[in-house]
Amino acid sequence: MASMTMTMAQALNGALRDALRADERVLVFGEDVAALGGVFRITDGLTEEFGEDRCFDTPLAEAGIVGLAVGMAMGGFRPVVEMQFDAFAYPAFEQIASHVAKLRNRTRGRLSLPMVIRIPYAGGIGGVEHHCDSSEAYYAHTPGLKVVTPATAEDAYWLLRDAIDDPDPVIFMEPKRLYWSKEEADTGTRQASPFGRAVVRRKGHDGTLLAYGPCVPVAMQAATAAAEEGISLEVVDLRTIVPFDDETVTESVRRTGRCIVMQEAQGFAGVAAEITARVQERCFHSLAAPVLRVTGFDIPYPPPKLEHAHLPGVDRVMDAVDRLQFDDEPDVRHLVREVS
Repeated sequence: MASMTMTMAQALNGALRDALRADERVLVFGEDVAALGGVFRITDGLTEEFGEDRCFDTPLAEAGIVGLAVGMAMGGFRPVVEMQFDAFAYPAFEQIASHVAKLRNRTRGRLSLPMVIRIPYAGGIGGVEHHCDSSEAYYAHTPGLKVVTPATAEDAYWLLRDAIDDPDPVIFMEPKRLYWSKEEADTGTRQASPFGRAVVRRKGHDGTLLAYGPCVPVAMQAATAAAEEGISLEVVDLRTIVPFDDETVTESVRRTGRCIVMQEAQGFAGVAAEITARVQERCFHSLAAPVLRVTGFDIPYPPPKLEHAHLPGVDRVMDAVDRLQFDDEPDVRHLVREVS
């Protein structure tokens, strides 16, 4: 199949469809995924093509949905379950933390859980409380889970196919605000980077913007704005939070000497804090300025009319760029390297 224009929603639907065709062990289920095609229509048409045995609706009980998936995965199936919204997954968290993440370790490798939990997450759609959480840190902090979040349609397709093929459980975080973004994507001949590898979306030499999921387009816009001021920023799309690609991140930051980490979630104890620590540990002698974070505020998700103030935008990224000391201090990295 040649490259064609598609939305992220279409790419995800295509990935599920192709996975169902390729492996009869793959099952898709969740709340309203069959007749309705899901709240965001990601599963549209799957029941018609594959039947109610392969794509079916469940009761409104997230803990039961994930518990059912655990049993099915233990029995040799490859379930792909959908949580309607990010915060709706919290009732299933005990199943995820206590069983999904631990079964391989508990059985000393004799049993694995090849299952995917799809979670539409983050804001930007004018949703109310319980519909716009950025909950990735909970899953990233839970050993035994892989955590994925695409920012492009092509990555959405290939990362979901990789997640379904993976022998271990994957939390697949889908940025809701990017569902309807359109772009060229090749879902026939793989061009996407391997699972677990970050991608440099824009080359630069003055600083590195690290972002994932819904923050990647914002980072790209900020890099364009910075270029108008004569500052060249490199944008790295992490793609997978767990596993984390230290190699690509470290190479970029050591070369540019400055780093900003973005996340839409609240800042305290978030994924960006872990990334910041990793960068400072590995790149300390190459840094010309402290690693900075641009995040959401430390509050519950605000009402729709206020989300524009809560979400990290280009202006807040540019405020961080101003703090990177491009003009205030001389670049002494070469002296540090000589001493070390």
